[in-house]
Order: sequence, then C-alpha cells, then structure tokens
Amino acid sequence: MIEARHLRVLRAVATTGSFSAAARALGCTQPAVSQQMKALETSAGTPLLIRAGREMRLTQAGEVLVRHASGILAGLTAAEEEIAAIAGLRAGRVRLVSFPSGSSTLVPTALAALRAAHPGTQVSLVDAEPPRSVEMLREGDCDIALAFRYGGAAEREGEWDDLIVRPLLSDRLVGLVPEGHRLAGAGAVAIGDLAGDPWIAGCPRCRRQLVEVCEEAGFTPRIDFATDDYPAVIGLVGAGLGVAVLPELALESVRPKGARAITVDPPVVREIVALTLPDLSQVPAVAATLDQLALAASR
Repeated sequence: MIEARHLRVLRAVATTGSFSAAARALGCTQPAVSQQMKALETSAGTPLLIRAGREMRLTQAGEVLVRHASGILAGLTAAEEEIAAIAGLRAGRVRLVSFPSGSSTLVPTALAALRAAHPGTQVSLVDAEPPRSVEMLREGDCDIALAFRYGGAAEREGEWDDLIVRPLLSDRLVGLVPEGHRLAGAGAVAIGDLAGDPWIAGCPRCRRQLVEVCEEAGFTPRIDFATDDYPAVIGLVGAGLGVAVLPELALESVRPKGARAITVDPPVVREIVALTLPDLSQVPAVAATLDQLALAASR
C-alpha cells in the first residue's frame, strides 16, 4: 500500500539528490527519510533508489513512481482544499425536499438567509408530500426533508426513530368557506356545523385526517373534489363549490379570493419538522440549512 507521505519523501529525494538534503527540505531527520524510503520500497516490491557516491539515483521503477507522484499529490492537495472549503461552508451542496406550502413559506426565507451567510453553499429544491419525502431521505435522494404529521403520540411512535427530527412549528388547520356561506361571519364554528356541506379535500394525508376528524364529530364528509394543489382548493371554495380545512401555512402565500377563513373546533394541528439522517446532520452545510429553517419558522 503506497502512502502519500512516502511519495512526498521520494519526490524530495529525487529533487535534492540525497537523503540529507531531502530531510532539510522536508524539515525532518535523515534517519526518518531513510526509514520512509525503505517502507516505500517494501510496498513497491522493488528498489527505487541507487546510491551513487554521495548522491541517490532513481531506478526505472523510481522514475515511474516519481512521474506519477506529482499528479497523485496534486490531486490529494486539491481534494484536501475542497474538503476544507466544504467544512468551512465556503462550498457545499444540500438537496432539500419540501411539501408545497412549506416551499412557498418557510423555505424561501431560510434559503435567502443561508445564501447571505454562506454564498458558496448550493441548495436544490424538489416538492414532495410525506410520506414520499421521508422515503426519498431514507433512499439517499435528498439530504433534508421538510415534512409534517398529524395524530397523537401513539400514532407517531416509532415513525421517525431512525432520523434526526428538528421540530419547527405547529401549524393549525383553519376552515375555509365561500364569502356568501351562512357561517362566513362566524368567529369559530364546530366542524359538525359543516356536516351538510360539500367538501374540497387536499393531499392524501390531509384527506385522511379530514375524514377522521369529521367521523369523530359524527359525520362522514361528502368530498366532491380532491387536489394536492392548495391554490386550487382555495379557488374551488371561492367559486362556491364547497368548504375545506387548510393549514395556516397554505393561506400565507395565497390570497383567498372569494373565500373566508374561519376557526374550526375542535382544533387540529399538524407538526412541521425538518428531517435528516444522523450522519448527514454532521455535515456543515446540512446543519446550517437546518438552523436557517428553524429561524424562519420562529419568525
């Protein structure tokens, strides 16, 4: 096994012509140079130097190794500098996947702050809802997954035990009704008061949560439309085609034209988190991105 430190010694001997001169150039002792050259010749399995008077001359194998040493050592130096840049956040790459309402609210603020603090760090963004986003993280297709989940402790137990979970915020669901709806002026309504209305549902996980909440209130919602696109949900409600419950984050970046937001009881909250793998959490660029997501969520 040829080591880089041995190659540096060989190149110094070839350049200076002797062990003593190489030792001075490298800042070490002559016996240390001699020992490292013996170790290198043992690894190579053939003599690399021939003593000629007070000077050392390369064998044919030594000439080959010196010729390649420059490229090898240059490549190692470049790798070391690149790694140092990543460790110092002068460079780096983060692959982020987020659900749409997170992409339009938390992510822009976080990435703008990250770019201002560490302009050499590059971030790519892909939209995906959980559980697909969590699968992408476990499969190595991203470094951070912005995700959410509903339910109590029993439903959450063991779900993300293999991941680093960075809690960000609690996102309450609000009701959305057409402006001409009989309850549009109400401050708060029980979800059972909407039992007779047609419903517009969101993503599969949100849809499942809606059905569970409605069934706990004693009715099964009549879902006329279902779409993962929150602006489409808001547009359908605004057109008078039904009612919906949406996360507050979804309303932050879309003006609900023709629709009115109302408080719905009992309150339903989804937990917004940033997820990563334990090893990835030690990568400086990933850690910095997690920090900026947490700061964006706290504002």
